[in-house]
Amino acid sequence: MRALSIVRPALLVAAPFLLALGLILPLVRFETLYFFDQTPSLIEIVVSLWQGGDALLAAIVALVSIVLPLLKMIGIAAEATAAGGGAGSLFYRRVVPHLSKWSMMDVLLVAIVIAAAKTTGLADAFTQPGLWCYAASSIISGLLHSLMGDASGPK
Repeated sequence: MRALSIVRPALLVAAPFLLALGLILPLVRFETLYFFDQTPSLIEIVVSLWQGGDALLAAIVALVSIVLPLLKMIGIAAEATAAGGGAGSLFYRRVVPHLSKWSMMDVLLVAIVIAAAKTTGLADAFTQPGLWCYAASSIISGLLHSLMGDASGPK
């Protein structure tokens, strides 16, 4: 239990920090020619979709990739810092499990894009630090969700 009281605060700080890095650092590098490559970040992808006229797709990607992970982390942080039940606990028990189901979707989509780019021969694709930070944030927030459930016991 003592180790859990030390690990949980560190994870509560690490998850949003890694999410922020995952949003701004490049996710993937595409090399279509020897002299041409692209390294978009998640935020740049959303902005590019929006500016390219794909507002609905940009909104969906922003919602699932940025808003839902932030809400999940807010819920986990509220539950971790709450002293006694209440609305935060209700949000945590009802909403956070649904948000958890979407946690790794972006990482899997980028992995599919990388695999597709490599197998079609259209481009070489390589993972970048942003993808690893985003994946680590998703894994840590899932771990935190699990630890919080174990610590609170049955309700």
